[in-house]
Amino acid sequence: MTAPEAGRGIGNGESAAEITTTFVGLPRDTFRILHVSTGNVCRSPITERLTRHFVAERLGILGRGLIVESAGTWGHEGAPMESHAETVLSDFGADASGFVGRELLDEHVITADLVLTATRDHRAQVISMGHSAGLRTFTLKEFTRLVRAIDPATLPPLEDGLVPRARALVRAAAALRGWLLAPTAEADEVYDPYGAPLTFFRSIGEEIHEALDPVVTALTGVPART
Repeated sequence: MTAPEAGRGIGNGESAAEITTTFVGLPRDTFRILHVSTGNVCRSPITERLTRHFVAERLGILGRGLIVESAGTWGHEGAPMESHAETVLSDFGADASGFVGRELLDEHVITADLVLTATRDHRAQVISMGHSAGLRTFTLKEFTRLVRAIDPATLPPLEDGLVPRARALVRAAAALRGWLLAPTAEADEVYDPYGAPLTFFRSIGEEIHEALDPVVTALTGVPART
């Protein structure tokens, strides 16, 4: 990632003022993905940085209006990422540098076009904040299940822009939600590895990777490299 890409509003480096300005301006040439967990030091940082990494792998750049960030429902404001989470990202070749934990605020939900949570409880908490978040908030694994059922030919081609393609993907997933239910309650959960050994962190990292792969493929129209 080049320095301009790293510095321009694609993650947790944004200030509250920048977020508020974006909301007031209501720009429609961007698409914000917000990953939510509890402390914003383990699961959501891994998911945020892997999303950025996998999109950049497929497109050669993270940009085209895509902004990927994260926050925690009980976020450790200003805290660094857990060291085991950094190791997991390193395993995938993803960048863990410069991460700063955030507490989930109204502004984050307001400006997000897609909210992906680690668990159903996180999803419920985001939706309870209001801001018409219900149709754009899913657990990560729930969204993966829905995306797998969407015919990519029904989405706008990437040549029309990543933002309209992403918006169409969220609308299609929301329309399918009542038809494709989870086989079990636990199927949509990514469990918290906080305080666990590195082996458990790595297993959670693999779960997140497996869930993200079809999502990033649908967003970009480009499958993962084999």
